[in-house]
Amino acid sequence: MTKATDAADQLGLTYEVTRHGRVNSLEEAAAARGIEPARLIKTIVVRLSDDDYRFVLVPGDREIAWPKLRALLGVNRISMPDKDTAFDVTGYVRGTITPLGSTHAWPVIADERITGTISIGGGDHGVGITVDAQALAKALNATVADVTD
Repeated sequence: MTKATDAADQLGLTYEVTRHGRVNSLEEAAAARGIEPARLIKTIVVRLSDDDYRFVLVPGDREIAWPKLRALLGVNRISMPDKDTAFDVTGYVRGTITPLGSTHAWPVIADERITGTISIGGGDHGVGITVDAQALAKALNATVADVTD
């Protein structure tokens, strides 16, 4: 098990773990997990200021709409931290970041298109957690909004 599955257990989530080898793309990861790319959720950590970050959950077939995200958060500037900073603020290396089991419980924003059964990163390369999107959003106290294009 991983920090992410431990966190999922603590949150009372019902989930399944999928393990597969390293992949080279989101499409390969989705195929390895037996789902369509839109159901594979990317977790992107963004920085609002030096000590203020958010996790943004994005469907695999979409990208963050920066103007929408800035408007939602009421800020003029958002950046993405470098890989070392991302590790420092989450405890995960880039490509394995998930809000589940992060070293800091940053607020979570989930795109409103994330529904039904989804797969989110399991905190290690080649590990996915399949879970109900609504249950995950509720457990993480996520803000659900239109933040992608």
